[in-house]
Amino acid sequence: MQIRLGSSACLLAAAAIALCAAGCPSGGEQGAAKSGEGGGDAPPSFSLAWSEYPSWSAFGVASELGIINGAKGELGEVEKRWNVDIVLNEADYDACLQQYSSASVDAVCITNIDILSPGAGRPGVGILPTSTSIGGDACIVTGIADLAGLKGQKVRGLEKSVSEYVFNRCVELGGMKPSDFEFSNMDPGAAAVAMQQAQEGVNAIVVWNPFKMDTLEKRPGEAKVLFDSSQIPEEVIDMVVVARSSLEKEGGDRFASAVADAFYTLNARLADDKTRDKTLVALGEKFSDLKLEAMKKVVVDTVFYKNADEALDLFKSDRLKEKMKPVEKFVVDMELVNGPPKVAYGKAADNKDAHLVFDTSYVEAVKAKEGASTGPTEGHPSVRKK
Repeated sequence: MQIRLGSSACLLAAAAIALCAAGCPSGGEQGAAKSGEGGGDAPPSFSLAWSEYPSWSAFGVASELGIINGAKGELGEVEKRWNVDIVLNEADYDACLQQYSSASVDAVCITNIDILSPGAGRPGVGILPTSTSIGGDACIVTGIADLAGLKGQKVRGLEKSVSEYVFNRCVELGGMKPSDFEFSNMDPGAAAVAMQQAQEGVNAIVVWNPFKMDTLEKRPGEAKVLFDSSQIPEEVIDMVVVARSSLEKEGGDRFASAVADAFYTLNARLADDKTRDKTLVALGEKFSDLKLEAMKKVVVDTVFYKNADEALDLFKSDRLKEKMKPVEKFVVDMELVNGPPKVAYGKAADNKDAHLVFDTSYVEAVKAKEGASTGPTEGHPSVRKK
């Protein structure tokens, strides 16, 4: 099982990477065209590293459907539209981070928390948000009534990661200090199994789906969610980041827009009642082999930014700057960066000294090409304005 983590080990090891060869799915239903077909020059090729996670699995499914073609030198419909070749590298999340840090790929699916460390060495541009955790990351307990009851207990989960970030923030919102609790590093799968088997001393874990759902189902009436990421909406943002150096290459801007276009094209299938269930099943096959009913729950906890307007509403908002403040503080406190990270909002070309820029240019190009979209959906966190 591939997992989303943000351990300091994979970030610190980024300078000494053994490159991972990753299989690339080929195009499917729509049929693919070879690069340069018709006698023209082959379009420029760029690579995207993605791992098994609900909104990132969208790219693997998009390749299977022919929306794009993840194989080098072959084009799906969106790649032909933008005249660019997207090469997909599927790998475990930590390997994706390493590939980005070592410049083995042009772009990576990553969280806003985990990009700040490699961004110091390889500046990146956030081109689109794919989803946000609204309950997908949770502290699950047994025999503990409230936050005060956690004191003196080991809370198991991945340290210096999204899990510890969610824990710390929810503790702070509860009026307490993270330093008053013991957060103990443990693989989320192992932590979930230990709680599911009622292992002695494992009474508090911080995990995400599918571990969250599995644990609650296997200890009904005993295990409960003490708090989760719904208390910090839009602080954990899953997104696609492209290296600044790759964007500056010929065709880099088209690559970024094509990635966004592919994501929204796949999301259009999720929005269509005729294709929603089939698309959820396809995503589930790539995300822990979850079935339809489980995936319906997953996309409630992990809410997709499914069209250009939802992405622009976030990236252009003042609230994003506010949401990033505790994130920036966390990576400094955890010593994941040397000094405060430089985060900017606007065009990458205007913020050349930033480690990370949230740039709307590429999503805007997609919107201009496709015309007006439906706008943020009622109930989406971008509409609730929390």
